Amino acid sequence: MGALLAACVVVLGAWVRLTDAGLGCPDWPGCYGHLVPGAGQGAAKAWHEMIHRYVAGSLGAVITGLLVWAILRRHDRGQPLIPVGLLFLVVCFQGALGALTVTLLLKPLIVTAHLLGGLTTLGLLWWLSLEPDRRNLSPAESRLRPLAALAFACLVLQIALGGWTSTNYAAVACPDFPTCQRAWWPAMDYRDAFVLWRGLGINYEGGVLANPARVAIHLTHRLGAVLAGTVLLTLGLLALGRARARQVRFAGGLLAAAVLLQISIGIATVHWGVPLALATAHNAGAALLVVGTVTLLRALWPEPALGMVPLRRGQPPR
Repeated sequence: MGALLAACVVVLGAWVRLTDAGLGCPDWPGCYGHLVPGAGQGAAKAWHEMIHRYVAGSLGAVITGLLVWAILRRHDRGQPLIPVGLLFLVVCFQGALGALTVTLLLKPLIVTAHLLGGLTTLGLLWWLSLEPDRRNLSPAESRLRPLAALAFACLVLQIALGGWTSTNYAAVACPDFPTCQRAWWPAMDYRDAFVLWRGLGINYEGGVLANPARVAIHLTHRLGAVLAGTVLLTLGLLALGRARARQVRFAGGLLAAAVLLQISIGIATVHWGVPLALATAHNAGAALLVVGTVTLLRALWPEPALGMVPLRRGQPPR
């Protein structure tokens, strides 16, 4: 339930941003001083924002309940207390970022961090939902671990680039594919594209960057997609084809399918001019990539079987 709520929060957050409703309620946690938006001009955007807050609040309540349960059952064998505590800290940080998103007028650094925090919450909840697996890895599975760590790092970087692209309204900077503005290397301004902090009091709704800077952000996101997609797809296919354990093969297949789906959605989003449905689905695809990656990481880092030690290469079984 918690993981599903977290996925809904991520998708609703994208929906709020893409409908330009991020400042539909200029205060926090209420909306114009009320917990329920009123009628009048801008009411639709206010409802978009408040629906997102209602679901996020429900998620926070669920995670608080998980923490209380974990503390009460902390002496039980197998009860994960530290991960649940970490999850609670992340969701508290998310609440602070949500407030700053509004008060700092959609500053891209804060909104991107808010996206990363939402997907971190999803990843932790999904990790906790997976049944612990007690077994020893085969040599082929052990060799996948360095690639899995690299793939996870690439995924985090690519999600950050995606958030930066969206929050700087750079998704429409390259309306064609595979070229960008009918050129393989168009005019770009990298000096202005990745300035993380521009001071206070700037309203970022609609974006503040000139087109060359937005092109630089968009094209960097595309290049990052090539790198991350290649690493993640390679990892998924290797896990699917070489792993011995059914859990690893299933996770590899899920990850490979998620990569191909996300690439397809990304290309379609550009081709059709960034429609709301596809742009929102692109964020849902990022959530699915997190789920697939976490599932594979969980399968590649199982709990060792009791009374057994991992076999080294060439070592006969006991």
